[in-house]
Amino acid sequence: MISLYRPGSGLLHRTPAGVKLAVLAVVAFGISFLPAAPAMIVPILVGVAGASLLFPLAGLGMRELGAAWWRLRWLILILGAALGVFVGAPAAIVNTGRLVILLLLAELLTRTTRTSALMATIVQLLRPLRALGVDVDAVALVLSLTLTMVPVVGGFVHAVREAQDARGVRLGLRSALPILVRTMRHADAVGEALAARGLAP
Repeated sequence: MISLYRPGSGLLHRTPAGVKLAVLAVVAFGISFLPAAPAMIVPILVGVAGASLLFPLAGLGMRELGAAWWRLRWLILILGAALGVFVGAPAAIVNTGRLVILLLLAELLTRTTRTSALMATIVQLLRPLRALGVDVDAVALVLSLTLTMVPVVGGFVHAVREAQDARGVRLGLRSALPILVRTMRHADAVGEALAARGLAP
């Protein structure tokens, strides 16, 4: 399965894909300009809470929200700790919070939007580039697959971490290898699925 769409009838499911993409782009653009200062900690935490609240409002339920946060836990801990050491606690909270907001919103987008609708919207937005010789359909496919890979890779990290916990293995660089292997296998499976549907050479 390429699509991570969850059928539903909530507000986010009924919202056009273009609107959701636009909101994601505006949020990403807006928070990228926020200074990593102590004064920004509260706004960022409010943003994280808001992105989390959208899950139950979208009809996905607290279980989906909990799973999304569970997949992000190691990223939050490792990135937050590294930033805390090198740039200080306030900057670590702001920068990690930015990433969490975007990842939660990206997952919401893939859960509430059909892949076909997402691709059609991206194709429409990129249509003017056809005049420059850009293969708009290929670009749309790459962008939509990139968005859907966010929760997929998060799931791989979660599975690998659980397997290592069961074996008493500590988190380290060796964790990257099984995650990379799973990601490459998934990429191969996606490629085969696309080729079978005539969407890839």
